[in-house]
Amino acid sequence: MSGIIDDAMERGLVGHNVVRDISRNRKSRDRAAKRQKGKLKIGVDIPLPEDIRQLIEGATTPQWRALLILLAFTGLRVSEARGLRWDNVDLTKGKLRVCERADRYLKIGRPKSISGERTVPLTTFVINTLKAWKLQCQKFESDLVFPSPSGKPYYNSTVARQGLIAAQGDKVKYTGIHCLRHFYASFCINRQQDGGLGLPPKIVQERLGHATLAMTMDTYGHLFPVEVDSEVEDAAVLRVISGSRAY
Repeated sequence: MSGIIDDAMERGLVGHNVVRDISRNRKSRDRAAKRQKGKLKIGVDIPLPEDIRQLIEGATTPQWRALLILLAFTGLRVSEARGLRWDNVDLTKGKLRVCERADRYLKIGRPKSISGERTVPLTTFVINTLKAWKLQCQKFESDLVFPSPSGKPYYNSTVARQGLIAAQGDKVKYTGIHCLRHFYASFCINRQQDGGLGLPPKIVQERLGHATLAMTMDTYGHLFPVEVDSEVEDAAVLRVISGSRAY
């Protein structure tokens, strides 16, 4: 019912979704309970690389495909992607400026905190995806990268339902759109030999727009490698005792 009313609101047919207000309170309690259960788990809370490939292949429209790719490979919050304007996307330099977000009432304003305002690098794959989508994107005065049929931002629930869930077909594994942000965090953290970027915690914090490094480590600290290759460690010890400066 909430999804039906959301669709009507995006088309300008109704002004308020009372069902969403009720479900939001329940979801907040569910999220709080989930946080108490423990750490985020790969394949449960954090999509696997093969899950991301399947989502991209299963996207129902070019718009949802572009949005899923952007979320998975930039770590943007869904509110930031919903409020993203073409003017803040530099496809020539490969950078995206996060300076606005769309709230639950579809109003666009600044991010919640200063740390949320940041510049995110774009890979060639993401750049080419956005270039292709820009040619097809319907133009509105709002200049949104992902506009609804009325030119306004989409609701979070619509992005999750029509983007994430629909792309999974009959076998739905992930229902919360925030899982794509979790994937990007794990992609940044994983070692290069494991298919990730191997970025240090401070860079991960800046890319995600976390207010503090502690927030990043509290959420994703268990994903950082804790084992050091024994040969690398032995070589480092030898450099110390031999007086070598080749660190």
